[in-house]
Amino acid sequence: MDELKFINTSDLRIAYKCNGNTNGIPVILLHGFPYDIRAYDNVTKLLSTEDYWVIVPYSRGFGATTFLSDITMRSGQQAALAHDLIGLMDELSIGKVLIAGYDWGGRVACIVSAIYPDRVIGLVSASGYCIQNIAKSIEPVSPEIEKLYWYQYYFHNERGRLGLSKYRKELCEILWRDWSPTWEFDDDTFQASAISFDNPDFVEVVIHSYKHRYGLVDGDPKFEEMEQILSTQPKIKIPTIVLEADTDGVVPFSEIDNDAVFFTGNYERIIVKGVGHNLPQEAPKEFANAIISLILKVHRKTTVNN
Repeated sequence: MDELKFINTSDLRIAYKCNGNTNGIPVILLHGFPYDIRAYDNVTKLLSTEDYWVIVPYSRGFGATTFLSDITMRSGQQAALAHDLIGLMDELSIGKVLIAGYDWGGRVACIVSAIYPDRVIGLVSASGYCIQNIAKSIEPVSPEIEKLYWYQYYFHNERGRLGLSKYRKELCEILWRDWSPTWEFDDDTFQASAISFDNPDFVEVVIHSYKHRYGLVDGDPKFEEMEQILSTQPKIKIPTIVLEADTDGVVPFSEIDNDAVFFTGNYERIIVKGVGHNLPQEAPKEFANAIISLILKVHRKTTVNN
């Protein structure tokens, strides 16, 4: 990948890496929390051909992405992150793109695919359908699942905010290990991404994200219209591949595909065995193959229809 690049949107100076092949099919890879663009290092190598223009941005609050104004709300709500992606696409003059992501990145990919289907070639989500249903966030789930969300409840109070600020790397490393129990990453691997958590807006964006999704704080008013659309749990009609990690430590695997009802277009679910939550970094070959497979599938359909 080329050196780090920067581009301004309405709210951000977004830092990103790309392979510079602007004649290729645009592919945007979106990371989650608590991760960064290093999760895609090996995926991008596998996609480094003349066929693809691969772009990997730092999310707001991570790495070298910064806010343009001190007065902009440091929102971590789902609509804000989706707004950032559309802004990036507009500034890079990308009309249509294949979006792939996991965790927060998977959510953004689902949102843009649902609301702006004319801007998306296809979707690869390692998080299934994960658009937040904030109205139902108060409804409890089984205790076995509730205990996995300790970090979210921790972030709901001042002690958690202070804890994330003081122990951001220690806390995030625990999440890495809990969420990917079969992944034997070394300290260098973690530290290469943990540098991104030193962003001055990291804590504020993360805390707002985990409070907003439970309806505990207001969002940025300028995203209210999008949030209203998302509250209807819009379906996704574009071609989609969902990757399911069967040892995910935060989203327990189920043989039952509960998300299929949200996808009304060409849809495929692929189970990736022995892999945890950080799927692109743990299984880059499977992640890259899903992207290539989906692009080929879309192109074949286009050729037949023409």
